[in-house]
Amino acid sequence: MGLSRKSKKELRKLQKHAAKVWESQQVLLGESGKVAREAGHQLGRFSREDLVPAVQDGYSKYAAPYVDKGVKYSNRFLSHKVVPAAGAVVGGALSVWDAAGDTRDRLAKGKGFELDTHKYAKRAEKYGKQASKRLAKKLPSQHDGIGAGGVIAIILGVVAAAGVAYAAWQTLRADDELWVADDPLRAPDA
Repeated sequence: MGLSRKSKKELRKLQKHAAKVWESQQVLLGESGKVAREAGHQLGRFSREDLVPAVQDGYSKYAAPYVDKGVKYSNRFLSHKVVPAAGAVVGGALSVWDAAGDTRDRLAKGKGFELDTHKYAKRAEKYGKQASKRLAKKLPSQHDGIGAGGVIAIILGVVAAAGVAYAAWQTLRADDELWVADDPLRAPDA
């Protein structure tokens, strides 16, 4: 079955039109790729110049104080609560280990088994304290005293309170000369 001349002409026209559309789509895709790359560069520049500094400023302004407080409190909790408890546990375990070793040595020497709980309690306490001290040395120490700023604030507060007290005393003291007029009262001139 053959195509008529008219059909062949329309098919060639349709092929040319499809080729033009394909060509224009390739150009359009190339241009859209350039636009997308430029948008990516602009977004990166915006992120570096505007977004990251704003986020860092917001973090340092709003979140950093709370994060610092959390770190400080967790460090304090760790050094005041966890380390002593862990030291007691480790010390207890070491004392049990030591007591077991002593018992094993006594049994090996043929001295038998003795139950002196007071002696083992003393050893457990001693080893517990030693373990707590060793663990506490590994953590950074906390300075809990008043610093120079606190001392200065206290001195300024005392000076301000003394100034207020002196001003009140000057105002309320009983000075007769302040309350008596020098000239006798006379009638106003009319």
